[in-house]
This record gives sequence, C-alpha cells and structure tokens, in this order.
Amino acid sequence: MTPGAGDEADGVAPVMTYLADLSSLVEVAPDSTVSRTVLKADGARLVLFSFDAGQELSEHTAAMPVLLQVLDGRLTISAAGRSVELLPGGVVHLPARLPHAVLALTASRLLLMMLDPRAHS
Repeated sequence: MTPGAGDEADGVAPVMTYLADLSSLVEVAPDSTVSRTVLKADGARLVLFSFDAGQELSEHTAAMPVLLQVLDGRLTISAAGRSVELLPGGVVHLPARLPHAVLALTASRLLLMMLDPRAHS
C-alpha cells in the first residue's frame, strides 16, 4: 500500500504523505514523453509527466475529473474547442470524459491529479 493510503475501516490509521520535490521525480528525456505515478491515496492519484519540446498527448479522455499543473515549462492544453497556455502557477480542471490534448511548447514537467472521491486504494 502506498504511504498515505489507509482507512480506519480496514484497521489502518490515516497518515500524511509528503513529497518534497515533485520535479526531481521525473526527468525530461530527449524526444520523449515520460510518465510516473508518484502517489496513490484515498480519492486521488498523482502522476508526473515530462515532455520534451514538441511532444504531445493526442486527444484522449480521463474516466474521472483531473487537475493539471505545470511544474516547469510551457504546455498548450486543448479541450472543448478552447486552448490555453499552461504555465507554472496555473491550473486546469477537466471534468470526467472531456476530450483533451496536451502539447509541450518547451521541455516541461506536468503534475496530473486524478480525483475520485469514491476510490479507495
């Protein structure tokens, strides 16, 4: 079980999980997109992505609501006929099943926060 997961109903007391430096947990690889799950917890999953400049995730959907936050770099997020340039400090919320795409304008790292209040890891 991932630290931070736990539920008093299964006899495990909830704990706090701390990730000190998310950017250090995924490296940008030349001409690649890399992903790594760094946390699975009750109601949430955190996945880090790194993109080299010009890399993209073609249009796809997520089964649950998500939040996107750039850790460094610049990305274009496209959904519902709209595109925004996502920079560090900005956040994009996408509801479940909304088709969206991601394009790296520069080498970038992205935090994907998958939100599911019904989920228990």
